[in-house]
Amino acid sequence: MTQNDNLQPGRSFALELVRVTEAAAISAARFMGRGEASNGGKAAAEAMLTFLSTVNMKGLIVMEDGKQDEHGLFQKTALIGNGQGPEVDIALAPADGAPSSGQEKQNCIAAISLAERGSMWNPGHASYLNKIVVEQQAREAIDIRLSPTENLHRIAEALGKKVRELSVFVLDKARHGSLIEETQQAGARLTLHNDGDILGALLAAMPGTGIDVLMGVGGATEGLIAAAAVKALGGGMQAVRAPQWEDEKRRLKEDGVKTREVLTLDTLIRSDNVFFAATGITPGTLLDGIHFSSTGSVTASSITLRSLTGSMRFIKGTYRLTQQPPGSGPAGATPAQVAFEVVE
Repeated sequence: MTQNDNLQPGRSFALELVRVTEAAAISAARFMGRGEASNGGKAAAEAMLTFLSTVNMKGLIVMEDGKQDEHGLFQKTALIGNGQGPEVDIALAPADGAPSSGQEKQNCIAAISLAERGSMWNPGHASYLNKIVVEQQAREAIDIRLSPTENLHRIAEALGKKVRELSVFVLDKARHGSLIEETQQAGARLTLHNDGDILGALLAAMPGTGIDVLMGVGGATEGLIAAAAVKALGGGMQAVRAPQWEDEKRRLKEDGVKTREVLTLDTLIRSDNVFFAATGITPGTLLDGIHFSSTGSVTASSITLRSLTGSMRFIKGTYRLTQQPPGSGPAGATPAQVAFEVVE
C-alpha cells in the first residue's frame, strides 16, 4: 500500500466529492428523457470539472492511454483541483449508464473516486476489463480464472445460499451471450442491465441489496471507480484485461502486457485511504434520481464511502435552482447553481 503524507487520515473529501457528483447529476438530469443524452453527458462533465477546480487538492486524472471522455473535457494526466493541498489520483464518470436514446433509463449515476497519488492502477491501453465483484463474506471465494459456474458455487457456499438463490448483475451486451447462458444453466437468477456496471459493483459489494455478484466485461475506467467503492465496503473484486477490439489487442501486445494477469483489488488501488461518491441522475435501485419541484428547488440523493474509516453516508440535498450572485464564482456556489450556469 502506498502512504502519501500529504493525504492526512483526518482529511475527508467525502462532502466535497458529493458536491461534485451532485452538480454533475443535476446538470445531466435536465436532459434526461428528451432525446438529448449526449448534451446531458456534456453538461455533467462540465459541471464536474467546474466544481473539481474549487477542491483543495492537486488531482491527476487516471484513465486509459490516449483516451478522452466523449466530450473532450477530461484527459489522462490532466491536473485538476485548485493546485493546493494533497496530491491525489482521480477517476470519474460524469453520467454512467446514461441512455443513448430519448428513452429515460433507471440507475444512471454521476460517480467519482479518489485515492493517494500513484495508488490507482494505470490502465495503459486497456479499455475493457472482465470483472467479478462480491460482498465481504464471499471475497475469499472468488477466482476469476475459474468458470462462472465454479465461482457461483463457491460464492453460494460462502454466503450460505444455494446457487439458485444467487442474483447476478450482468450487462445485457452481445459479448455476454455465453456468460448469460452459463449463469442460467447453473441455476442462478440474472438481473440484466444495458449499462452501468459501477452501480452493479456497488450493489454486489453491499450486503442486503438483492445483488450477490457482478460478472462480465465493462470499461476499465469504470472498473477503477468501482474498485474504490468495493474497497471502502470491504468487498471482493478481481479483474483481467478483456480487449474487445483488434486495435486494443494490438496495442496491449506492443506494450508487452500479459492480458491474463489477475488484477486484485489491491492491484487496482494500492491504498487503504480511498474515497467514493455517487449521485443518482435517474431513479434507481440504490439512489433516487434528481427531482425538480414546482417551487424552484431540486433534490439530489447521494452516497459517499471512505475505506480508511469504513464510513458510508446516504445524503439527500435540496437546493434552490437559482442563478448564483454575479462574481461569486464556483467556490461559493451550490451544486444546483453550478448546474444552472452550465445548462443555461
